Amino acid sequence: MSMWESESEAAAGREYGGGILTSTKHGVKIEGFHQRGNSWYVSADIPSDLQVQIGEANFHLHKYPLLSRSGKLNRILYDSRNPDLNKIAMDDLPGGPEAFELAAKFSYGVAIDLTAGNISGLRCAAEYLEMTEDLEEGNLIFKTEAFLSYVVLSSWRDSIVVLKSCEKLSPWAENLQIVRRCSESIAWKACANPKGIRWAYTGRAPKVSSPKWNEMKDSSPSRNQLVPPDWWFEDVSILRIDHFVRVTTAIKVKGMRFELIGAGIMHYATKWLPGLGNDAAIAVEETSINNGNNSSSSGSDGSWKGGLHMIVAAGTRDETSSLQAKDQRMVIESLISIIPPQKDSVSCSFLLRLLRMANMLKVAHALITDLEKRVGMQFEQASLNDLLIPCYSKSETMYDVDLVQRLLEHFLVQEQVEGSSPSRQQSLSDKLVGSSLNAKARVARLVDSYLTEVSRDRNLSLTKFQVLAEALPESARTSDDGLYRAIDSYLKAHPTLTEHERKRLCRVMDCQKLSIDACMHAAQNERLPIRVVVQVLFSEQVKISNALANNNSLKGGGVESQFQPIITNRKTLLEGTPQSFQEGWSTAKKDINTLKFELESVKTKYLELQHDMENLQKQFDKVMKQKHTSAWTSGWKKLSKLTKMTNVENHDIANHIPTSEEQNRKTTRRWRNSIS
Repeated sequence: MSMWESESEAAAGREYGGGILTSTKHGVKIEGFHQRGNSWYVSADIPSDLQVQIGEANFHLHKYPLLSRSGKLNRILYDSRNPDLNKIAMDDLPGGPEAFELAAKFSYGVAIDLTAGNISGLRCAAEYLEMTEDLEEGNLIFKTEAFLSYVVLSSWRDSIVVLKSCEKLSPWAENLQIVRRCSESIAWKACANPKGIRWAYTGRAPKVSSPKWNEMKDSSPSRNQLVPPDWWFEDVSILRIDHFVRVTTAIKVKGMRFELIGAGIMHYATKWLPGLGNDAAIAVEETSINNGNNSSSSGSDGSWKGGLHMIVAAGTRDETSSLQAKDQRMVIESLISIIPPQKDSVSCSFLLRLLRMANMLKVAHALITDLEKRVGMQFEQASLNDLLIPCYSKSETMYDVDLVQRLLEHFLVQEQVEGSSPSRQQSLSDKLVGSSLNAKARVARLVDSYLTEVSRDRNLSLTKFQVLAEALPESARTSDDGLYRAIDSYLKAHPTLTEHERKRLCRVMDCQKLSIDACMHAAQNERLPIRVVVQVLFSEQVKISNALANNNSLKGGGVESQFQPIITNRKTLLEGTPQSFQEGWSTAKKDINTLKFELESVKTKYLELQHDMENLQKQFDKVMKQKHTSAWTSGWKKLSKLTKMTNVENHDIANHIPTSEEQNRKTTRRWRNSIS
């Protein structure tokens, strides 16, 4: 009994005679078949009178054994109207020379060995040759169909092997329902309770270089051995993508858990799409695709080591690269279409890597949009490395910022839909609300890290940066430290920004959400506008005052219940600082002294800045007054000055010329003086 077979499978094989087929009737006594080069000959007393050519192989046979069992050969000879016809070409026979050899031996009554490897080709060849029961009872179609139904479909391993062999038999295997029946058989066994599995299967190897059946290790579960739920992954992953889709669809119909189906899809994708494994493989894939898109190719030989095992020869590098891209595109499109719709059926990292390859290989836009929506459903699980997707379209930016913007929009729409659904509102609890806020907070930190990374790109426009930074609601960020780092990085990479553009950039940040460390850094940051620095200083002063007030209340009240929130607040404000209030009152006093010193320094800086601002304001007012003074007003001022000068002169002249009354007064005064 084969190590692949169970007891029931072996019994089925014994009932069918071990897979040995013989034909009881034949009209020519032969000693056997022998091969010379590409030709087959029958050792018989009667010379051959019919030559059948299939590809490069030639079969020298006799008409009677073949015509008695093959309706197609009968019709070919009848339609030719030539009884002496002795050569027939059948290049389109499914299964090729190997299948026809078995069919010819069966026609002569020679025993043939039916196996899972040759049964599909022989069944298709029998259908092509029309070896039906109308010509003779127990013909080849009946025998091969019985072997498929009673032996192959009852065996896990044989069903996999037969389905694998159907890859070269399209469309015959599809039309004869071999693919459908094998897929159903595999699906039923994959959905079976692992505790009841007694057949052998291929275990998941720790490292598999290629999907080759003969390189896999077989493992047969014992009576007491626990079978893992993913026992079928490795066996199914050797199938071609269209057959894998058929099996996965059948497994879905049988009701398997969507998490397990998603894990099987990820295992298959990792094997057939090497670029999903790691960043180095992705870089190799991108280089390979780019080289395939370019017209120039080097003369040295190269090879692409992936799941498809394509060898690139000199002179055909471009053609092979395009064929490789076409095959991978087909794999990606098929996988996207069968991913279960439930959230968390596959990991977000897998979806983003699949999205990266889909953009690189120019997958259909509708499938990419569907994949983007799937990423948005679980965007909070993404990592920064997976988000750094290069821009494969004609764009000046290094990374695809528009793609991340769309992913974020899908995430926000999904959150809004889940929050507004009646079923969710009825069962909504504080825990669900908290998880939603935590998801937005994680996405906010992720977006801030992404902005910090892409801000170093000199071609990134201010508008794209601002739109992505403002896409999240204000409640998503509990701290704007990450956003400040991104803004500072953008200012470093874009030193030519105008004052207006810098103010516009800093508008996306809330200074009140900055920690003390961030405030201290921003207060000394020469790249920030002066108005932003003043806002930061005010915010910093308020934070320090609140911290001191809370500490004084701790000293006065001594309430331990108020101590823990300040510890958490302090740890949040001073990230990475070794000092904390958790070390006791001695450490707390040191922190208080430090804060007092910082407060004094901040006050000093604030007074200096206030003095500078007053001076600047005075200078600004002077400049504005001079600028707003018109020529008309200046002319009026000159005229008024001239009028004043004329009045003064007239007044002086009038003072020098005394009037008659004044003269009389003077005379009278003199007379009075003289009298006295």
